[in-house]
Amino acid sequence: MEFEKKTRIGNPKGIFGIMIKIILIILILAVSIVLIDRINFPSPIKKIEKVIPNENFKIVK
Repeated sequence: MEFEKKTRIGNPKGIFGIMIKIILIILILAVSIVLIDRINFPSPIKKIEKVIPNENFKIVK
C-alpha cells in the first residue's frame, strides 16, 4: 500500500457543493415567500368586540 501526499489545502468540489446547496435553499425560501404572499386571504367579516366591565380595572398610582 502506497501513501499519497495531498498538497491541496481544501477540496474545491466540496466548497462549491456547499455553496450550491446554500444557494438552492435560499432560492427555495424566496420562491415560497413569494407564493405565500400571492395567496389572497379573505378579511374577517364579523367584527370582534369584547366589553370589559369596570370591575376588572385597578387604579395604579
